[in-house]
Amino acid sequence: MTAHPVVRRVQGLDWDEMRNGLDADGYALSSGPVLDTEECDELVAGFDDDDLFRSTVDMARHRFGQGVYRYYRYPLPAAVEALRRATYPHLAAVANDWARLLGDAVTFSEDHAELVRLCNQRGQSKATPLILRYQAGGWNALHQDLYGEVAFPLQLTVALTRPAVDFAGGENLFVEQRPRSQSRGTAVIVPRGHAVIFPTRHRPVAGARGTYRATMRHGVSTVTSGPRFTLGVIFHEAA
Repeated sequence: MTAHPVVRRVQGLDWDEMRNGLDADGYALSSGPVLDTEECDELVAGFDDDDLFRSTVDMARHRFGQGVYRYYRYPLPAAVEALRRATYPHLAAVANDWARLLGDAVTFSEDHAELVRLCNQRGQSKATPLILRYQAGGWNALHQDLYGEVAFPLQLTVALTRPAVDFAGGENLFVEQRPRSQSRGTAVIVPRGHAVIFPTRHRPVAGARGTYRATMRHGVSTVTSGPRFTLGVIFHEAA
């Protein structure tokens, strides 16, 4: 069977460089695009197709921000499924290294199906990849994507529209809270088709007395014009 083009792109990324970014900064931009223009446009065009989604959330209604996001149902779109499966083994290796540094008694298999089976055993069986739409004035509050007892420690988002062309504002925000210290915030612009990888909940940081656990949250700054669409890829399932 011929591999999906997304798989070939993911395998061609500079994973050493991206790993260095995750360890140093708590996030990493993909070294190249993971989705092409046609794939991005196809996912954006599918936003209004109710058959693709299991759930829709109006963010303002829940005071999460201003915008709408929709969780895909299974089967996932081919590009989303390929991206999730192809990136997972690389991120599982990072997750296992981080777990050892933090003293966590957990080991993640390189096979994403094993993580899904573990989630199912703990009552988590709903798909979590999602697509988010923001219009002018839209934003997303700082948060963590935790849906049950099982939580994979890394996730990613892919920009589906072009910053500074299709929309303005709407930077990805990452805020890190270190023990006994003020929070550090970072704003990241992600080119269309590229991914940004970041922690779901926390990450290890080297300190004077050893490695400690830094809590991470993420969000989106206010969109000042145009539509902003993003694909979110979360690896654990929801209850």
